[in-house]
Amino acid sequence: MSKDGMTYAPKGKPNPVVAEGEFPIAAAALDHGHIYGMVNGLLEAGATLKWVYDPDPKKVEEFIGKFPQTAAAESLEQILKDPEVKLVAAAAIPSKRSALGNQVMEAGKDYFTDKTPFTTLAQLEETKRVVQKTGQKYMVYFSERLHVEGAVFAGQLIKDGAIGKVIQVTGFGPHRLNADSRPDWFFDKEQYGGILCDIGSHQIEQFLYYADCKDAKVLHSKVGNYNNPEHPELEDYGDATLIGDNGATQIFKVDWFTPDGLTTWGDGRTFITGTEGTIEIRKYVDVAREETGDHLYLVNKEGEKHFSLSGTVGFPFFGEFIKDCINRTENAMTQAHAFKAAELCLLAQQQAVDPTK
Repeated sequence: MSKDGMTYAPKGKPNPVVAEGEFPIAAAALDHGHIYGMVNGLLEAGATLKWVYDPDPKKVEEFIGKFPQTAAAESLEQILKDPEVKLVAAAAIPSKRSALGNQVMEAGKDYFTDKTPFTTLAQLEETKRVVQKTGQKYMVYFSERLHVEGAVFAGQLIKDGAIGKVIQVTGFGPHRLNADSRPDWFFDKEQYGGILCDIGSHQIEQFLYYADCKDAKVLHSKVGNYNNPEHPELEDYGDATLIGDNGATQIFKVDWFTPDGLTTWGDGRTFITGTEGTIEIRKYVDVAREETGDHLYLVNKEGEKHFSLSGTVGFPFFGEFIKDCINRTENAMTQAHAFKAAELCLLAQQQAVDPTK
């Protein structure tokens, strides 16, 4: 398990939904290490990686070292003009993700971006217009649900009625800071968007999904810089409370305070309360017990169960997403869901009070 969340790139079992060469993709904007997880997932589902582009040749060289089957494009324009490319996956600086996606969609290709997909509500509205105009997809890599087998299995249990109707979701999303290895943009609020906008987006997306909410309201949110005075624009802590349109509620907190002694980059956990049972997901570690991740604890009328899920469930999102791109369906994730999660994290960020000031 990686000790740095920025380089966390899960690998699953190949489960191709298309033949070799049937779904060519390209990678661009290699600013965040999540691009490796995004590409891994798509390749395991059968995509063919044709191009990579980034203005930094060192990033391109490193990427080709991991994916030697890809060719280095001379420019983004070369990718956008290639009629074979169906999808561009990108992990740009957060404040640049919207503009890049709009450019990709205007070129007639679907776009797969790292979270957070936007840093302002104006970007969200502009991209909504581009999606409406082009009919292309602006899909988001919410890795803490889509690329965690425990989180995938929790969704399956909920759909099967294992805990009844979900009424509350509590999320903990601590991350290791590793400040010395972070790029300058990471500490610039205009570029990263704020902690609730950034890593908080995972938590809000999971709430909407698990509690089956189409919309929600941010009741209260907080952010602060508690212990990083040398980086005054970094928010190292944030939390929020939401209520869904169906009455379900959420509480979550995110921070950059993972202790040095933890074996992985963050003890991410999700607690889900239903009318007939509860689920706890220990995503990346089971502290002081197991260094493996993907532990799920289910309690319902049938009793108590512990599932060790690493290597057992897979990551169905990627295959479903490829099929959605081909068939113009919305089975992996709806566009409305991705946009609503983005909107709510922006509102939570906008409304946040700062108790450190």
